[in-house]
Amino acid sequence: MTQQAPHSAESSGAARAERFNRHCHCVSLDRAALRAALVCDDAGAACAEIWRLIDAERPRLFADAAVFVAREDLERMAAIINAIEQVTALPAYQEHVLAWAPALAHRVPKYPGVFLGYDFHLGQDGPQLIEINTNAGGGLLNAALARAHRRCCHDVVPLEGATLEQRFLDMFRQEWQAERGDAPLKTIAIVDEQPAEQFLYPEFLLFQQLFRRAGLTAVVCDPSDLAWRDGVLWHGELSIDLVYNRLTDFSLDGQAAIRAAYESGGAVVTPHPHAHALYADKRNLIALTDMDLLATFGVSLATRAVLAEGIPRTEAVRDTNGDELWARRKHLFFKPAGGFGSKAAYRGDKLTKRVFAEILSGEYVAQAIALPGERHRVTEGAVAALKVDLRHYVYRSQIQLSCARLYQGQTTNFRTPGGGFAPVVAVEAG
Repeated sequence: MTQQAPHSAESSGAARAERFNRHCHCVSLDRAALRAALVCDDAGAACAEIWRLIDAERPRLFADAAVFVAREDLERMAAIINAIEQVTALPAYQEHVLAWAPALAHRVPKYPGVFLGYDFHLGQDGPQLIEINTNAGGGLLNAALARAHRRCCHDVVPLEGATLEQRFLDMFRQEWQAERGDAPLKTIAIVDEQPAEQFLYPEFLLFQQLFRRAGLTAVVCDPSDLAWRDGVLWHGELSIDLVYNRLTDFSLDGQAAIRAAYESGGAVVTPHPHAHALYADKRNLIALTDMDLLATFGVSLATRAVLAEGIPRTEAVRDTNGDELWARRKHLFFKPAGGFGSKAAYRGDKLTKRVFAEILSGEYVAQAIALPGERHRVTEGAVAALKVDLRHYVYRSQIQLSCARLYQGQTTNFRTPGGGFAPVVAVEAG
């Protein structure tokens, strides 16, 4: 396989994007436009509360600048996503990854699941897939954000956001129709544990408003607020047709009512355990970076080449290879197999012997470190280099929206001055 040239020298598009990310200090976010983009049913209490939650209580949810990405890098990320989608559709791959999935994940719904999130770092080696999430948050927030940034730096503009709300709404209807055909969708429950305590609670309220504007009855609730009886999922006296699942209990082991509704087909639950098993279990990255194994699945040489260049090599963590992994730890990132949101994930160069012993006793993978790109911003009177994660929201193998997250520290957060969600601007060559 031919080694890629250093990324900064690959093309003028990449070089221009790097210059913009380093030297463009425009404040392109129009907060008045952002407030207007966060559309509600009316100008009353519901809308005011959503804005208060964002503006006053989550001041670093949104960055005030965009992130610049070369068009060819966006195309490379799309190619990596397409390659993964091809592999996940193969029966041999599915049999392989379902071997370690919980029993409930073997149930195969007719619908794929909403808001699949592909997360990338974009450093000197080009785009590198870090992980895949099956209940990726922020889609609706970023749809509004994309419409609230002004032109800056040579008149480049963020990728489109104007039609995304309708696209997301259509996605939920497609989920329902795949399972229920022409039966009318009437009610949706947006479910997470203690939803009002979740950082992305404002987005739950935005989805509730989106569904209500479409003529649907929508509630935001804790799973304990739901009951399964007489073959129906209930929220009080309201029967629930579809659950928008924001839970991180991907097996639904602790969610009796939702689990019963999903197992019986009494409600459409999206995203679902089968999608998590195919995409988001970190052990799947081991298979996706094992070229010999992929060949036995029938994956083409061209597709394997895309995956080899686009996903950092990932390996299982076991007692038997503990000494070797400890010796190489400075070049590795350790992640729990069923983890999410960087919880209990560790850079190897920050590990202590005590923590590494806990990793060895758990279910972890070790991934070669792929450093993130940087976006330079003037914050608190000085120029700061913020790290960049890129996220693509994907449905039925198609990218719906691309966004970035700016942060400092080991993992993505919303505490960094100048950080938060940011729109992506495509930079053309030339």
